[in-house]
Amino acid sequence: MDSRKRTARLAGALYWLAGLPAPFVLLYVPGLVTVRGDAAATALKIRAQETLFQLNIFGHLWNLVFFIFLAMALYQLLSHVNKARAALMVILVLVSLPISFLGLLADVGILVLLRGGDYLAAFSKDQLDSLVYFLLVMRGKAIVVAQIFWGLWLLPLGLLIMRSRFIPRLLGVLLIPNGIAYPVMSLTGLFFPAYSGVVWAAMLPALLGELWVMLWLVIRGTRDLPAGERDRQPVLKADAAVPP
Repeated sequence: MDSRKRTARLAGALYWLAGLPAPFVLLYVPGLVTVRGDAAATALKIRAQETLFQLNIFGHLWNLVFFIFLAMALYQLLSHVNKARAALMVILVLVSLPISFLGLLADVGILVLLRGGDYLAAFSKDQLDSLVYFLLVMRGKAIVVAQIFWGLWLLPLGLLIMRSRFIPRLLGVLLIPNGIAYPVMSLTGLFFPAYSGVVWAAMLPALLGELWVMLWLVIRGTRDLPAGERDRQPVLKADAAVPP
């Protein structure tokens, strides 16, 4: 197996690992512990399921760490196709990370408030519950803002795949609507929340683009090119001959 195929499969594995906790962290736990508009009931649910909430924090951290390594692997795989677009892809990933970490810190802050301490004695239980609910809301808003960049980084990635020749062009094409869908859904949620459900339902099919890319990278890695076309492909550094 050549180094390009190995790098592609590594990127696919990292893509899967990064996305593995996403349904649990983004949908299951928030939906389970949040009682809309009721701070006391929400705090009570989190207290009753503290271990689950800790797993949510671990899953969030897991996602962010593997997302960093994914960006590095994809840069190594695709930078020779167009270095500027590959750099833009990585920059957009890096911009999303501090925003996502703010959401993670909000989760940690919720546990700190619920576990109490002498320094929190000045706050009543109702005030602490309200602060917990506030952090939970801010955590959601941080994820919505980060989601804008989760979409934008897919645009240069899609263009790189379309030009790569060793990954099917169709997969890159599918990433373009995927990359547009995330910002549209995020901006709708931030500024027009009444229409958020409708927009999510309309945009949901576009989000499958990433799934097809993950499957291809894990199963095939890269496709074999005809000899003449392979000769025109830039060679990865790992494949370059070492001069005597």
